[in-house]
Amino acid sequence: MKNYLVLIPARAGSQRLPGKNIRQLGDKPLIGYSIDYAKENDLEDIVITSNDTGVLDYAVKSGVQTVERPHALAGHQEPVVTAIQHAVNQLRQQYDAVILLQPTNPLRPKGLLKDAIAIFEREDCDSLMTVSRNEHKLGTISNNRFTPYNYKMGQRSQDLEPLYYENGLLYIFKTELLKEGKLLGENNHPLVVDHPFAEIDIDTEADFKKAKLYLKFYN
Repeated sequence: MKNYLVLIPARAGSQRLPGKNIRQLGDKPLIGYSIDYAKENDLEDIVITSNDTGVLDYAVKSGVQTVERPHALAGHQEPVVTAIQHAVNQLRQQYDAVILLQPTNPLRPKGLLKDAIAIFEREDCDSLMTVSRNEHKLGTISNNRFTPYNYKMGQRSQDLEPLYYENGLLYIFKTELLKEGKLLGENNHPLVVDHPFAEIDIDTEADFKKAKLYLKFYN
C-alpha cells in the first residue's frame, strides 16, 4: 500500500455561509465529518490546512495535525492547489499520494474511500476523482432563446447520452503532480458514484438544510 497523506483544506471567510466549516451539522461541526471519515478508514496521517482559528482548534482537539494557511493563500480567488502545495511543503515526511477531502462534502458512502484507494493502486493512476451521472436536459440561453445542449427537443431523459459531473466527494493524486501545480494528471480515473450523498456540496444555507435532511434519512 502506498504512503498516503489525507489533506483537508478549510479556509475562513466564506461569503455565502460564514463560519460554515465549524458550523454544527448533527452532532459535530462540518469539518468533523471529513476528519472522522479519514479515521474510520484507518488513515493516520491527517492534516488540516486552514487560516480559521476555530477550525485549527477543533483539529487539535481531534488529534490531527494542522498547518496554518497563510492569508495570502486563502483569498476567494486563490486555487486550492496553492494551499495544498504549502501544506505538503511544511511536512517533514514524504508521501506517495494525497487524499483530498473537502469539508463542504461532509457525507460520503462508507466504502467509497477503500474502493477508491484499491482502484488507484490497481490501475496505477496519476489521479482519481469521483463523478456522478447528470440526468438533466441541459441547454444554453442566448438572446432569450433556449438551445438544447445534450439532447434534442422531445427526446426522453432515459435516452440521453451519459454525461457526468465532478461531485467533489474525494480526490486522490500522486504528490509529484503538485510540482506542476496540478491535482489531476493525464492518467486520471473517474470513479462513478451513484449515491444521494454525491448531491451534497455545501455553499449556501439551502445546501446546509439539505445536508441535514440527507444525514437523517440516508445515513
